Amino acid sequence: MPYVVGLTGGIGSGKTAVANAFANLGIEVVDTDALAHRLSAAGQPGYAAIRAALRDVPVRVDGEIDRAALRRLVFSDAQARARLEAALHPLIGAEARKEVGAWKGPYGLIVVPLLLERGGLRSIVERILVVDCSEEQQVLRAVARSGLSPEDVRAIMATQWPRVRRLAAADDVVDNAGELDAIAPQVLALDRRYRELAASRPAG
Repeated sequence: MPYVVGLTGGIGSGKTAVANAFANLGIEVVDTDALAHRLSAAGQPGYAAIRAALRDVPVRVDGEIDRAALRRLVFSDAQARARLEAALHPLIGAEARKEVGAWKGPYGLIVVPLLLERGGLRSIVERILVVDCSEEQQVLRAVARSGLSPEDVRAIMATQWPRVRRLAAADDVVDNAGELDAIAPQVLALDRRYRELAASRPAG
């Protein structure tokens, strides 16, 4: 099994920017949000699973699930969110494990927004990397990126671990409170550390 670093952080914290910085160094990355999007497209197994779990989920005229409406539904209804996760997370987990198993490098990154909260892929992660910024920055960035309202963003944040608890669970932290160009030097230092950790891991 490759050496797996689990990248997580709250909404708007900058997980994608950090993952991209690792990818720019040639590190293999599995993004579970991207897997969820792919698996829930029409004709894919996640699509049928979602429609079975949430029979009233809106569908667009092109047959695809209305993702914005689905997001509003599951973040306003805890039972609906639980049904969605029960339907989709096993499929995402299986696909993530398959992709991780095909990695060729000394280590790789798996991006899991709810790594700490749900723990489904925690068993394959050897080190937890948290991307951190203030909660105010999370709201501002998520609103700017996604068009969600501040209230919607805070509703999503309420389903995630609070910042202090997430930081307490971290092995490593990328401070993303500043400018975007502050990420690369931190990632470069972490890359050296992870290569060393992967090389020093006992065989087998």
